[in-house]
Amino acid sequence: MAELTYREAVGAAVAQEMRRDDAVVFFGEDVAAPGGIYKATTGLLDEFGPERVKDTPISEQAIVGAAMGAAMTGLRPVAEIMYADFFAVCWDLVANQVAKTRYMTDGQCAFPLVLRCASGAGLRLGAQHSQSPENWAMAIPGLKVVAPSTPADVMGLLAASIRDPDPVIFFEQKSLYETRGEVPDGEHVEPLGVASVVRSGTDVTIATLAAMVPRALLAAETLQDRYGVSAEIIDLRCLVPLDASALLESVSRTGRFVTVEENPRLCGWGAELASIVAEEAFRALRGPIVRVTTPHIPLPSAAALEDAVLPGPDRIVDNVKRLVNLE
Repeated sequence: MAELTYREAVGAAVAQEMRRDDAVVFFGEDVAAPGGIYKATTGLLDEFGPERVKDTPISEQAIVGAAMGAAMTGLRPVAEIMYADFFAVCWDLVANQVAKTRYMTDGQCAFPLVLRCASGAGLRLGAQHSQSPENWAMAIPGLKVVAPSTPADVMGLLAASIRDPDPVIFFEQKSLYETRGEVPDGEHVEPLGVASVVRSGTDVTIATLAAMVPRALLAAETLQDRYGVSAEIIDLRCLVPLDASALLESVSRTGRFVTVEENPRLCGWGAELASIVAEEAFRALRGPIVRVTTPHIPLPSAAALEDAVLPGPDRIVDNVKRLVNLE
């Protein structure tokens, strides 16, 4: 196995698929010669040339519109929206065109299209560059929604997204770009819609994704070492398609369910998971479903304030302790 950073895995996945399929093209703001604002795509221009790797104007509408047209005419575009927050600028194209055209043409227009973006907080970039809008995309029928937490999952899930016949919104948590991990040698593809149990446990199920996964794992270590509480951590990896069966199987064993979400609490993706568990596994529950989230506020840029509002290991531990005591 090779050890890659999260950012290197992005470029490796795109390169793998561009070598495999000449129909894959890549474009976005400053992604070619500069290699992207987070240097995740360095080297792609040198290997694949300006016909397949292109810089675009500073226009999210133009980027998504070009990706849509490319997908409709036989290419497999991978387009970068520099920050996930900027989907607000081009949401009409994403929600009303990209997500719906395959359905409205009865499949005559395929949409093998990936929109990559840097998502989430942790770098002190403030309210307009730190949002985690996975729940925006999850709410739109016709979109697949992916948010990996490790370099191996970045590589495997991005490759699968590029091969998928439907449009995929691929959220890369920007504070994870420097993290390192082992990635399998050779061609690596992970199926969409399959959650990963990253820590087995018997007392509580914690479902999370992206940057909250390592925080949940730290909380699980504390819960085990200090309080004897065994937490099972499920990395969802994909919100659409959602691996509901993995959640239900886990909750049926542990009897307790907690979500850890970076996005604001109101209408967060954890509310949908809570609904599924309440409907399908209510009799297995030994306590209320608990959601650990960011408050419903714009994210601050001051380090102390950003740290205070984001879910962290201590807050996860406190919530699980209260839940376990409610017997």
